[in-house]
Amino acid sequence: MLTIEMKQDNVKDVRVHSSKGNQLKWQQDGWWYKADEFGFESLAEIVTSHLLRKSTVKDSILYEPVCIKYKGKHYRGCRSQNFRGAREEIITLERLVRSYTGTGLAKQLARIRDAKERICFTEEFIRNITGIANFGEYLTKILEIDAFFFNEDRHTNNISLLYNVDADKYYLSPIYDMGLSLFADTREAFSLNMDYFTCKEKITAKPFSRDFDEQLDAANTLYGCHLKFDFPANRIADIITELKEEYLLTDDDIANGRVDGYSLQEFQRVEDTLRYQASKYTYMFSDK
Repeated sequence: MLTIEMKQDNVKDVRVHSSKGNQLKWQQDGWWYKADEFGFESLAEIVTSHLLRKSTVKDSILYEPVCIKYKGKHYRGCRSQNFRGAREEIITLERLVRSYTGTGLAKQLARIRDAKERICFTEEFIRNITGIANFGEYLTKILEIDAFFFNEDRHTNNISLLYNVDADKYYLSPIYDMGLSLFADTREAFSLNMDYFTCKEKITAKPFSRDFDEQLDAANTLYGCHLKFDFPANRIADIITELKEEYLLTDDDIANGRVDGYSLQEFQRVEDTLRYQASKYTYMFSDK
């Protein structure tokens, strides 16, 4: 695993907010770096992004594992290339809606009765403000991905658009930030001794419903189905096997403080979750 030292003179220690708390994040030399905070977020990012590259969702960010050295301490994490142009800003839906109405999107959604109406409200508002005609399809892709990978952190500050300052124009952002997927929070919510079914009963979705399938079905009804993997469901574990060959840590490695890989239990959690999800969402896979 590549080790990168964060330079003190040009990297700011940024705490990035999620619905669960803060995560160390840095930007350096055209890359974004994130350190694991709750469990194996970096492995979740890597697996999710690699699988999406083998699907119809091509507008997703690719992550790779890294060991981050910062202020004399080593962190397990991941990195992705900076997709934002020099004159582009990342604008979250929460921020955009608040700038036009004075009230954040999350509060406005809470006043709406059901998931379908909430999705319709969001799509219509964003389309009218930005002129992005296919935002409904884009939003559906996100909800399909979140349902399949159990991403529990898709709050309204975690769906973004790109805004070009010079052109005064909004664009769809690549899909990113899947770290709290696959029951990756082993520190607080999903300890590694919990099985798939126990984790599944405990997890909740965002931002249009607490149920992944409710918001997925609503979006599919409105804008169709868009996520399709280009391989059979029974090959879902192939990428896990490849990563395991390179990044599996032994018990002795872990006892000796190595952070440049993942435990067998972490890999098993990811593989079990993917197998069960693939058996549930078989229509998302190619039959060849």
